[in-house]
Amino acid sequence: MGRQRGGPVIELRNCSKRYPSQLGQAAVDALEGVDLTIRPEEFVCLLGPSGCGKTTLLKAIAGLVSLDEGEVYIDGDLVTGPGPDRAMVFQDFALLPWADVVTNVAFGLELRGVPKATREKKAFELVQAVGLAGFDHHFPRQLSGGMQQRVGLARALAVDPQILLMDEPFGALDALTRRLLQEDLLTLLDRRRKTVVFVTHSMDEAVRLGDRVVLMTPRPGQVRDIVEVGLPRPRPPDLEKHPRFAELLEYLWQQLREMRP
Repeated sequence: MGRQRGGPVIELRNCSKRYPSQLGQAAVDALEGVDLTIRPEEFVCLLGPSGCGKTTLLKAIAGLVSLDEGEVYIDGDLVTGPGPDRAMVFQDFALLPWADVVTNVAFGLELRGVPKATREKKAFELVQAVGLAGFDHHFPRQLSGGMQQRVGLARALAVDPQILLMDEPFGALDALTRRLLQEDLLTLLDRRRKTVVFVTHSMDEAVRLGDRVVLMTPRPGQVRDIVEVGLPRPRPPDLEKHPRFAELLEYLWQQLREMRP
């Protein structure tokens, strides 16, 4: 029997975005006519070539960029800017260099006026949950890239968003750290059910993490295909041995290959 799903539905309706020319650079058509519905508590990966508008689409859901055409709705409400129901995790960590781990994790709660004792208690709990016990008072410069990304993830989870927006969060990490963080992310999300939209360049990562993979075309970004992953959850550590895993990687590779200029 499947689990009862709750949380918001994200709807993107005919979304288009053009960045005007600047300093002699040509205008860029980032998105064109994107329609997509993301179900409650679904993990959706956006996959496509560089410059296909994946990050622009993510920022439109976050309310950080305005669209030239189309709208984004969350549970039927038009997105007009950032909101407490959404949190972003970036590739570059975006940590406060002068603040320790706990202060970084609690930062969003501080902005929301949560009392210090309450926010620090929650931050300590999340530091433990993301595998950083004992590093509570270390500063970002004292942490590896993988550890810094764990802090970024804990900070996003601290504000308890319904929607987690992740922009290539593991893209700058080595292969081993990336794999470990993928597994830790899935474990965390199994306990804290969220709707996740995850931008990646990696076919392996998209299949390993996602319920569906949205394959986007080169600029201007459009939805070329939506692939149901159909692999078991919780994901087994030897997922790559599953026949469906290899089948999906081959299909995605063929699609991406066909889109080469």
